[in-house]
This record gives sequence, C-alpha cells and structure tokens, in this order.
Amino acid sequence: MEISVLVDNNTIIDKYFKGEPGFSVYIKEANKNILFDLGYSDIFIENARQLNLNLNDIDYLVFSHGHIDHTGGLDPLIKYYFETSEHMGEKIPQIIAHPDCFANKYYGNNSSIGMNVDKEVVNNLFEVKKSKDPIWLTEKLLYLGEIPRENNFEADQPIGYQNEIKAGCEDYILDDTALAYKAKEGLIIITGCSHAGICNIVSHAKKITEVENVIDIIGGFHLMEPGKEKLEKTKNYLKNLNLSQLHACHCTDLKSKIELAQIADLQEVGAGMQFKFE
Repeated sequence: MEISVLVDNNTIIDKYFKGEPGFSVYIKEANKNILFDLGYSDIFIENARQLNLNLNDIDYLVFSHGHIDHTGGLDPLIKYYFETSEHMGEKIPQIIAHPDCFANKYYGNNSSIGMNVDKEVVNNLFEVKKSKDPIWLTEKLLYLGEIPRENNFEADQPIGYQNEIKAGCEDYILDDTALAYKAKEGLIIITGCSHAGICNIVSHAKKITEVENVIDIIGGFHLMEPGKEKLEKTKNYLKNLNLSQLHACHCTDLKSKIELAQIADLQEVGAGMQFKFE
C-alpha cells in the first residue's frame, strides 16, 4: 500500500506543497486507487498533480465524516471531472460514507460546517454507497463503518448539531469512521479526525479484522486541548499497543503530540509526504 498526503495542516520544508486545516490522502492498494477525504478546498488537486497522481483513475472516494475540512474539496473535484473528462461519468469514483456524512451540520449561530454540495447533486453525479457496516475495499483495506463508542473518555461531547435525525439534534458525529490495512506485521490505521475516539477506532479495527497487532496510525486524533483524563487514558491505550511508529497530524495539537512522543516513535506528517507499507 502507498499513501500520499494531499492535504494536512502542515507542510514540509523544501517540499513545495500547499497546506490547509484539513485532511486528504491518496491510497494505492492492490489494483485500486482511493481518495480518503478531500480537505477544505481545491489544493488536493494541485498537490496530486505535483505528485503525478491521476485523479481521473480513482475507484473509491471515502469520507471519514461530513465536516467541511474533509469534504470541502468535493465541489472542486466535480469541476475537475467536468473539465478533464469529455463526459461526466467517464470514470467517476464510487462514494462510500456513513449515511450521516451527508447531513446538514451546523455550529454556533447556524454556521454551516458540513458538506457544501447538495445531496441531490451528489446522488445524481456519483454512485453513492451509504453504509454503517464495514466494507472491504480490497482484500487488505477495510472501511470500518460506524465506530462503537465503548470507552468513557472519548466522544462524549457533541460538536454543533445536525438535521439527519431531527432538526437541531446534537451532533456526536456518528458518521466518523476510518480505514484499516492488514500489513504483513499488523494493522495500519488511517483516520481523518477520530471524533469517535482514536482508541475506539483502533479497538473496532482489531475486532473486525481479527488482527491484534497495530504497527502505525496515520491521521488526526482530535486531541485539541484535551482534558487531562482523556489525554492520559489515550496515552496509556496507545502505549499498550507497542506501535512501531505513530503519525499523528491534522487535529492533534502540539501539546498532545509532545505527550504522545513519550509513548511512541512519533513521526512528522505534512502535505506531499508519501508512505509505503507491505
């Protein structure tokens, strides 16, 4: 499996890629090409072009959840397909996401923080598979579906509200999900924001794949000024995994990264970086 970081908050010195507060990765696994999230704007397109990655050859577009810093690039992607394909539909990826990913999401005084493309437009242009259940994208790469919230220190606070269940319903981001890859030595977890809780995500991945060993986690951990209990329990859980390395990025603040570096080999992440796993 090859992973190319198209969007992250960070950029790397002497690698001239654009960054923004969002997340997107391009994954090559077996004979499939997967976009996991699209960031906030159109910079994933420019970064993909610089990495010589073909966005016209994507099989699956998978969303980790419906927030705009992960779905905002959908409108630019649609425009890209119209501009680069003789007919929209020449090869358009199947979208895979939790049903709640497409809900209208708001924060504060009716500020929209959800997907900025209308659901009808998405359904007309793409084949959309909405699933709470796990889906194998390849023999080794798994979309985890809805993540059970099993511990008492993660995913306990809503972020804004949404209208998929009912108008004004507090949003606990049940659509938050991740990917798991069965490498030779264990699991690689690829997560967008980990609103479901990074520990909950890892536990679910281990259960579904029946693989106990986890060797790396790549993505946002939603550790932004976390409480002391949450941070300590997260550290203890991850320490017990005996990770080979850790790639915490996007929504993981500096204080949390410093703490995580005490229990794992924390590596840098930034737009334009590429990783390979067997």
